[in-house]
Amino acid sequence: MHIEWLKIKRYTTFWILLGMYTVLLPFLNYGIANGTITLGGSGKNGINLLNMAYTFPEVWSNLGYWGSIFIIFPGILVIILVTNEFSYRTGRQNLIDGLTRTQALHSKALLVLLLSVYTTIHMWLMGIVFGGHYSGSLDKLYAQIQPIGSFFILSINYMGFAMLLGFMVSRSGLAVGLYILYALILEYIIKSEVNSYMDTPWGNLLPLQSSDELLPFPMIMMTKRLMEQANKISYQTFMAASVVWCSIYYISCRVLLQRRDW
Repeated sequence: MHIEWLKIKRYTTFWILLGMYTVLLPFLNYGIANGTITLGGSGKNGINLLNMAYTFPEVWSNLGYWGSIFIIFPGILVIILVTNEFSYRTGRQNLIDGLTRTQALHSKALLVLLLSVYTTIHMWLMGIVFGGHYSGSLDKLYAQIQPIGSFFILSINYMGFAMLLGFMVSRSGLAVGLYILYALILEYIIKSEVNSYMDTPWGNLLPLQSSDELLPFPMIMMTKRLMEQANKISYQTFMAASVVWCSIYYISCRVLLQRRDW
């Protein structure tokens, strides 16, 4: 991991993308909590539908949902760091210097893990600030804190998928384009087609969607509770699917590295 740190500590792109995630996510939630999305008027004259989601314990699921949108920034960062190994031949140099292919993979996998820890701690700190402010106390700080674990798995899933794309494509521009296209458009289309064709929600078990289902949009959750509707696929199944996909990413990357040159 020391080698990875030497590569990124003065890498401006790394700090810009990580900074965008760190700063923009709290600003988005601040805007939502203070009435950016209202009904029946603007500003204080409107009805804010989402500020109630910033009190404990709802704040965890709410922040997790919005975080799942912004997690694309760390994902892009992972792709750039992986593809740089091919563009600048640093991966090949590491092998010449005695690093094994497995060690090279593990260094990137550890980076994904550490970035996932960072994004999870970031969400936890935001939850304390927003939840404490809008709840007026920290009495229910650790009530229904499960979404924090869900967000950690989601982070590994998105960044693990990005790592796999980086190793598969090895060109940063193309890999980033494919990542954004799949994450924002293609998987939604595939999911809809599978669900429509099979008349069951099995399309929700696709790689990134399986983790998205762990942290659905807050208003959808509230509506389901009021209507007493339950998912046809359980939370445990989505969690298991996410873990399986993460394992597939790792195995696929390992096979790729064993079969190709840097």
